[in-house]
Order: sequence, then structure tokens, then C-alpha cells
Amino acid sequence: QVQLVESGGGLVQTGGSLRLSCAASGRTFDTYNNVGWFRQAPGKEREFVAAVSRGGYITYGTDSVKVRFTISRDNAKKTVSLQMNSLKPEDTAVYYCAAGTGWPVRNYAYWGQGTQVTVSS
Repeated sequence: QVQLVESGGGLVQTGGSLRLSCAASGRTFDTYNNVGWFRQAPGKEREFVAAVSRGGYITYGTDSVKVRFTISRDNAKKTVSLQMNSLKPEDTAVYYCAAGTGWPVRNYAYWGQGTQVTVSS
């Protein structure tokens, strides 16, 4: 099993920044150790934001995210962070981290509970 706990969400004004963290635990994280961030806004489908492999390969979901967000990881601490800058109201969503195998990850087997990000205009 892998346990994932997100933190760092909150309310921020347009143009502000937030840093989300995903803390992983569990023995199988040694296997399911490629981590992605997703988000889901009310009434919308879940959207891929970014992912990072254990070895440091990175991919982003959209160009808008790529120029404003930065994903990183600390393997020793088993944490994956998402630095979000220049936030916009359309970034408002529940953000989830997820863990899977392979690269690119085809199936994320473990998911966190999510953290709410609200960007006010």
C-alpha cells in the first residue's frame, strides 16, 4: 500500500502563489514511485497537471501550467511538491497527488484525499 497526503492548499488572490506538498509512505512506494498531480474543478473532469518520475523525468499537462507551475521531489523525504505561481481563478480546484509505475504513468494506483486551492479574482 501507498499512503499519500496532500497539504498546502488554501485561498489566494489572483497572481499569488501556493506550494502543494504530497507526502508518501508505505513500503510499496518503492515500486509505485512515479508521482503525478491532478486537479478537478466543480462540474469538470479531472485534469492532469504534472508528473515526476523517481529519476527526475518531468512532464506537464498544458503550456499554461508549464510556464507557471514547477513540480519537484525529494526522494529522501518521499515528498513531491508543486510550486504554483501567477495563480488564476481557473486554477481553482481540488488538487490530488497520485502514485504509479512506469513512465509515462498509464495507471495511477494510489491517490491522496486532495487539497482545495481557491484563487479569488
